[in-house]
Parts: sequence; structure tokens; C-alpha cells
Amino acid sequence: MNFSVDLNFIQNRFLLSCLLVSLTPLVAQSAEQHSQFDDIWQKANLYRNAQGDYLKLSGRLQADAAWFDASQGDYEDLLWRRFRFGFDGKYRSASMRLEADIDLNEGLSDSYNRITDAKISWQLNPKMQLTLLKQSVGFTLDGNISSTKLYTPQRNNVTNNLWFTSEYFTGASIKGKLENNWNYRAGVFSSDGSDEISISDASYFTLLSIGRKYGPSKFWQEAEFNTDFVYNHTDIDANTRDFSHVTSLSGKFKYDQWSLATDLAMGNGHLGQSDIWGLVIMPMFSSSERIHWVMRYTYLDSENANGLRLGRYESSVVDGRGDRYHELFGGVNFLLYSHKLKFQVGLQYTDMNDEANDGGKYDGWGLTASIRSYW
Repeated sequence: MNFSVDLNFIQNRFLLSCLLVSLTPLVAQSAEQHSQFDDIWQKANLYRNAQGDYLKLSGRLQADAAWFDASQGDYEDLLWRRFRFGFDGKYRSASMRLEADIDLNEGLSDSYNRITDAKISWQLNPKMQLTLLKQSVGFTLDGNISSTKLYTPQRNNVTNNLWFTSEYFTGASIKGKLENNWNYRAGVFSSDGSDEISISDASYFTLLSIGRKYGPSKFWQEAEFNTDFVYNHTDIDANTRDFSHVTSLSGKFKYDQWSLATDLAMGNGHLGQSDIWGLVIMPMFSSSERIHWVMRYTYLDSENANGLRLGRYESSVVDGRGDRYHELFGGVNFLLYSHKLKFQVGLQYTDMNDEANDGGKYDGWGLTASIRSYW
């Protein structure tokens, strides 16, 4: 039995290493290679007719190589970050998606994690869409962005602390466009933590997002502002963070090759969770269509001790919590086939204070190299 587990581990790491090595030379390829990628990605299209109805494969494959070294310890691993597979379809005004999350780091018998998307949407009119059943519920700056479109290997730690990182919940939502470039999104969802479609356990939460896009001005070529409000009827069995209210004020600005994203967010704690607030400032420079440089500063503050969590890999070194957090990140994205196939490298310095001195202090550096692909 132990031999079988070790063999799966070796096989997975070998395949992942081969993927990283084989994709690295593609960074230097010219834009002419896009036609070859077009041919490959077209294989996912199973059916399409003249009326716009279609059926196609959907999914994403993501891998990380991570090295973290802190005063409190170190962590390094080569792992499959995400693998999701399913189907997208459209018939007249209705569209459907069914997708499963699979853990390639485990043996085949233990690889199924959960259903992510299992939703049906109706285009009620050109400016309004209704979605039912299990769906992604995004709020905060990075929580509103799919992992396939991020310019950093991991979401910022403000999102990690405030957003409901399970992401997919059963419920109903509606989104649409209004006059003068305003848009909205609203929904009510079960906080049930089931791996499939379920509303029987836990409680509920609601989401209201309001945003507006702006055209050129003397300060930007284009801009977008968004406000998210979440009311969470917290429950000890819920699959959400322990905040009764979350508010996020985010903005995105673009001028020539430069862009800037910001987020100011706060959460009212419940069930023993402290109130917290955080700030993200993320400038980016596009040196070409395919190479994008990014920096990010993240700050978090907790009203009481032990209110803050560390990020994914830092928490593998230190599993305690703290009360004040700083992170400085710098990285580069190589868009081999837009966001459908990209290579990311990021270096970060993280410091978290632990006033209670009970295992949450962190001070160290981290390096992450990632492959991201979706279809």
C-alpha cells in the first residue's frame, strides 16, 4: 500500500516536471505560433451551428513550483495546482456548464474532489442574465477574477482572508447592464459546504455588486470601479469565512502600457473572528503584447489578535494566525497564447506580526513558477 502511494507521487511529479520543461521554450516563440495553438484549442469544440448553439469541452490545468524560506521554516513543492474538466453548452437563450475539480496529486481512486460549476443561465434580454444552481460567487478585486485570468500565481491575501475561497455555491443570481455604463450583479446562495449541489445544511448569504466603466480622461484611457456588499448569515457549519458583512471597493485603471488595480476591503467578524480590513495596490506594465510585469503591495490589519490568515504556501510553514500583515510581490507573465496558455514567475516578501505570540509570526521570502492553461 505504501509503495503504491509513493509511486503515484513519483509519477505525478515526473509528469509535472516534463510539462514545465517542455513549455519553457515556448516563451521565446513568435506570435506566428498562435495559428498552431488555434488548431489545438479548436479540438475542444464538439458542435456548433449557424444559430450560435454549441457544445464544447471546458476546463483548466494549472501547475506550481514553489519555494518558500522564512525565519520560522521552509517549504518547497512541485504540484498540480488545479485540474478541472467538463462541458459548456448553449441552446437558444440558455447556456449550461458542468465541471468537476480533480486532484492530480492523488491516486486515480482518490482524485475526484467536487463539482464546481453545475449551472444553467438564461439570457432574459440583451442586458440581463439569470443563473441558477451551483456557480462561482466572486467578490473583492481578485475574487472577481477567474484563476485563469490572474496576473499573479495566487490571489492577494486580502481576498484570501475575506472572500469565501470555496468559491462555488448553490443559489440564484442575476446580472445586467444599465444606462451610462453601469452594471450590477445580485444573488442569494446557500452556504452549504457540500461537494455537489445542496442547500439543505448551513445557512445563506447574499451578494450585491455595483460597478461602472469610464472612457478616456486626462487620468486614464479606461477605468472601472466596483463595489461589493456581502451579508452572510453565519453558521458554524457554513462553508464561508466567519464575517457577517464584507465590503470591497475596487478600481482598475489603464493608460498606455501601464495599468493599476486597487482594492480597499473590510469584514465584520462573527463567531470569534475579529474585524479586519485590507488594502491592495497592484501596478502593471506591458512591455509587449505577450510580456506583462506586475508588482503588488498588500496590507492587512486585524482589530484583535489572531484575526489574519497567511497565504497558501506561507501557511504550510506557519499554521498560526496574526494581526498585521505586509506583502511585497514582483513578477512577470509570459502570455504564450493569451491567458489560455501562460507562464508566470513571482517573488514575494511576506511579514506577519503575531501580537499573541502563539505561532502566527512569519518573516520570509517566496518564489513561485506557474503554468496556467484553460480551454
